[in-house]
Amino acid sequence: MREGLQRTRLFDAAVRVFSQVGYADASAEAISREAGMSKATFYEHFANKKACLLEIMDDASRIALEELVKSARTAGDDPLERHRAGLRAFLRLVAERPEVGRTVLVVSVGAGTEALERRDVILEGFAQVMYNEALEGVEKRGGGQRFATVEDAFAVVGALVELMSRQMRTGRPDRIEDLEPLAERLLAGLLVDPSS
Repeated sequence: MREGLQRTRLFDAAVRVFSQVGYADASAEAISREAGMSKATFYEHFANKKACLLEIMDDASRIALEELVKSARTAGDDPLERHRAGLRAFLRLVAERPEVGRTVLVVSVGAGTEALERRDVILEGFAQVMYNEALEGVEKRGGGQRFATVEDAFAVVGALVELMSRQMRTGRPDRIEDLEPLAERLLAGLLVDPSS
């Protein structure tokens, strides 16, 4: 129980530190201090700051995917509506937890090859889920719009992630949620109806 609480406090502290100072300037000492713990305690839970960041990325992506799928599936069978609901859920989640969003979407880019590879795997996973969700909606309805390929779904995911990253870095637009209309246009532009 105590180890779980320590890990959670370190995890939350790491998100704050990474978000505030970036990967290069973050340290196990700074994370430990932010958590109110010793550096030795940090190393009991994480091999180094990169391992900590990778776990943050994995945890955040798992939560985001669960939320995206849950929202999509409660939106009915129409593929476009399912995707709109999933996109709104993703934007809302990042807006509600901006430090996590900044750590995963912005800070991870400067954390070296392993973090970039992990980021790619996460984005590809999101694209695969979006592609599969569209197919499931089409199958349930007996037709409708879907992505022509998983690469089309990846284009939407990649564009949205870059738009959110830019918003976090520059403050443009004012709020993450303000990206929703553009995200929906990207989505609608890449969904196709194979029967037409």
